[in-house]
Amino acid sequence: MIEVILGDITNLEVDSIVNAANENMVHGGGVAEAIADAAGEEFIKESRDFINKRGRLKVGDAVYTGSGNLKNKGVKYVIHAVGPRGGNKDLLEKVVRNIFELAKRIGVRSIALPAVSCGIFGFDKKLGSKLIFEISKEHEGNFKKIILISLDKEIIDYWNKLK
Repeated sequence: MIEVILGDITNLEVDSIVNAANENMVHGGGVAEAIADAAGEEFIKESRDFINKRGRLKVGDAVYTGSGNLKNKGVKYVIHAVGPRGGNKDLLEKVVRNIFELAKRIGVRSIALPAVSCGIFGFDKKLGSKLIFEISKEHEGNFKKIILISLDKEIIDYWNKLK
């Protein structure tokens, strides 16, 4: 089942939330900053250590870490997804598919996704939210719950029209 919620991703009780990350997993703005603020120092350190060990991520990559303080809400993992800046539809499709493949591989049953790339990365909101919704729909049978969440009412309206 796909649920659409206007709200803060850090307030959800799901197995995994998706972080719209940059290549260095520096959580400096948008949903990434909100997640880092809620997850705390342990999460920030784990992100830094991940990059120090593995190196920079590439656009299209999806990787996971623990959830820091969000464990207290039942969140087991944060999936860090590097979406494209601007309008590369193929790269957005790649990262969203990688999110779901990784979530399945690590045993996630419920997942919350923001509108990856549609905020500070500048991807067209209507096109991006449609693509995210369509790929989420393809994976509906693999999860108990998929939540599409945003603080942007325009994106929520797009998703609700697609339901």
